Amino acid sequence: MSVVRPKPPEDPISYDAAAVLATGGMPQADLVGLIEPLEAARRESLADLERWRSGNAGVDPLDPAFIDLPERLLADYGTTRPESELFAILRAAKRLRETVDRVVVLGIGGSYMGTRALFESCCHPFHNELSRGERGGRPRLSFEGYNIDNDSAQGLLDLLTPAAGRADADDLLAQWAMLVVSKSGGTLETAVATRLLLQKLAAAVGQDAARLAERVVPITGASGKLASLATTLGCPDVFGIPDGVGGRFSVFTAVGLLPASVVGIDVVRLLEGAAAMTRRFREAPVAENPVLQYVAVCHLAEQRMGATIRVLSSWSNRLEAVGLWYDQLLSESLGKDEKGATPLTAVTTRDLHSRGQQHQEGRRDKLITNLCVGEPRRDPLTLPGLAGSAGNEDQLDDLIGTAWPTMLEAATDGTNEAYASVGRPTATISLPRIDEHTVGQLLQMLMLATVVEGRLVGTNPYGQPGVEAYKKLMMKRLRPEG
Repeated sequence: MSVVRPKPPEDPISYDAAAVLATGGMPQADLVGLIEPLEAARRESLADLERWRSGNAGVDPLDPAFIDLPERLLADYGTTRPESELFAILRAAKRLRETVDRVVVLGIGGSYMGTRALFESCCHPFHNELSRGERGGRPRLSFEGYNIDNDSAQGLLDLLTPAAGRADADDLLAQWAMLVVSKSGGTLETAVATRLLLQKLAAAVGQDAARLAERVVPITGASGKLASLATTLGCPDVFGIPDGVGGRFSVFTAVGLLPASVVGIDVVRLLEGAAAMTRRFREAPVAENPVLQYVAVCHLAEQRMGATIRVLSSWSNRLEAVGLWYDQLLSESLGKDEKGATPLTAVTTRDLHSRGQQHQEGRRDKLITNLCVGEPRRDPLTLPGLAGSAGNEDQLDDLIGTAWPTMLEAATDGTNEAYASVGRPTATISLPRIDEHTVGQLLQMLMLATVVEGRLVGTNPYGQPGVEAYKKLMMKRLRPEG
């Protein structure tokens, strides 16, 4: 007898800025007046993709290939599956799952932050603390190469050192691999961590060159320092970062998809969610388009209300890393020419006890965008009776049986009401739930919105001149005679 599995839900995420309009600081007429400029910015963003494809990109940096990347990956997977990029990613992930119990991702900025966002949003909140059986045979995931922190690196080395008496070659739980992510291979933080862990990994495999090569998976450009290292080592799996995709837009390349697949995230559903958002962006009119509405409200809040700080307020712990990824995306894309809003990630209700006062009664320079989740992934907890006491010392007996989501909803509504009472602008991005499809939609929405806003205000959202300056000056100090 066959078992019919229900099709996973594909509900769209939504954006609501009614509370911003209710403050009176942004008239509806302003939004209407922005329709034509938004449509022009959308056309220009899509035209960037065609210009790049035709080779007429010009002298300015241009990395728009992320826009239709999810659709292209899915199309190739559906038509030429064994030869497709996605098939190769899934095959490499399967090999790693079967041979190691920890994968270390080495990268900085967009080379690791997107992966972290996927890992924390789509996996068990305590994935690395579970036994291998409880993880479904999937490896643990660790991160390095995003900073130069001596004690953090030493701590990771402690984890990678087999316990005394453990036979490394025969114990799956002692095996580990490294994914090295760098388009150029020249980023110092990642490069020095790669050297450090290569030494450790070579010792762990008994200096066996073939085993070492199998445990190192580079994700890099077609040429460069890391590509050369991959050739020298003879790594059997090497993945490219496609031309036209910048680091902070690379979450739907092997950069994010390979480690996500290793830990059991359904990357096909992730790409389907991203592709669905791209279709909405292309086809929906401005008034029904979450990307364009988000850009409009953020832009007008900055122009009309002085909201130069954008707070992405996540009402789920699991979405904090999404906020941190978005902080980098927005800052590096639009923070140029003495322009660009400052992004800030908050997790509520946690940060209401540290920043809530400032957001409600501090300077009027903030737009708060709530990131709300409709339903939990697990069965709702309910408040039990007070164990060990027949009394009501904490005065909560009247709430016995109240569900955790109900309490969170009350906190959300109460916070928004408090902000509204003093005219603080708040908008809401609503996710029906946290799963691969909705996370795919969310990440693609934020990337598209960043590019559209850049075109709207006349800032090239691609390239990173400020970051390149710090790299050069750092190396000048390390190599003063160079």
